Amino acid sequence: MIIIMKPTASNSELNTVVQTVRDLGFDVHLSSGEARTIVGILGDTQRLSRSRFEVMPGVEQALRVSQPFKVASREFQATDTVFDVRGVKIGGEQIVVMAGPCSVESRSQILEAAHAVKEAGAHILRGGAYKPRTSPYSFQGLGEEGLKLLAEAREQTGLPIITEVLGAAEVPLVAEYADILQIGARNMQNYRLLQAVGKIDTPVFLKRGMSSTLQDLLMAAEYILASGNYNVILCERGIRTFTRYTRNTFDINAIPALKQLSHLPVIADPSHGTGKWEMVAPIAKASLIAGADGLMIEVHPHPAQAWSDGAQSLKPERFAELMDELRALAPLAHRTL
Repeated sequence: MIIIMKPTASNSELNTVVQTVRDLGFDVHLSSGEARTIVGILGDTQRLSRSRFEVMPGVEQALRVSQPFKVASREFQATDTVFDVRGVKIGGEQIVVMAGPCSVESRSQILEAAHAVKEAGAHILRGGAYKPRTSPYSFQGLGEEGLKLLAEAREQTGLPIITEVLGAAEVPLVAEYADILQIGARNMQNYRLLQAVGKIDTPVFLKRGMSSTLQDLLMAAEYILASGNYNVILCERGIRTFTRYTRNTFDINAIPALKQLSHLPVIADPSHGTGKWEMVAPIAKASLIAGADGLMIEVHPHPAQAWSDGAQSLKPERFAELMDELRALAPLAHRTL
């Protein structure tokens, strides 16, 4: 069982709930974020009555959840989570498109990309200031300078920005600039990082790990939610299988499955899911019909000269064509773009 305290709950009210649980012979796990605190009751709670806690001062709700991912589950919340990022609704009727280059390479590159995706109709600008790479000799990103360039692109275009954070120590710095913090596939089970982003209220974009099950992904999301940050976005970006034709195997099944299991928004990343620019549009359109709440698409003004992931990046004109196709398809999925 979990007990969700009201955002306005006092320390005294929280302590009373915790002491009541302990007096009943159970252990307690506290998860505190900026917005609220969750009291987890550890042990066989079948004999406990939810109403016993729901009448206590400071308690918003008590829930008995069968899924291991408690707060992320549909049992916890039947309706879809929708939240606002600088005026962009994520998880609602509108399909949200995040677009931009894999990495921030220069001021001219990121500004050209930002204006191009804005003109085509993208809602959020993506770009990596820090890049986890398989090879230690590959470009690792511009760091804080890249964050400053993303902030300048936001100022010029009005697009919110999403960028990756690699470690718990960097969370305060990246959150100072970014509107959404991305946790990449390699870090999906970096629990210290998950807890760190869970203790702030900046939305978190959580990518599925390379060989992770859907339950693995949802349990990773649970770390963030249980730490107090309810603004979490799930991302399907392909998993590693035996095929070598594509970079990854994009799991289209994951989209409707995650929508059934969880109330959290689900975004599809067909760029990493395929690794080939010519396959991005078909998988993007399939993801929309499958029920995705949005798309993350890599767009580079000059893919052949990209410092990372050029092979899967769309040129701006191809991205604009895809946006037109998605607008035509959106009504079939009872959505808008």
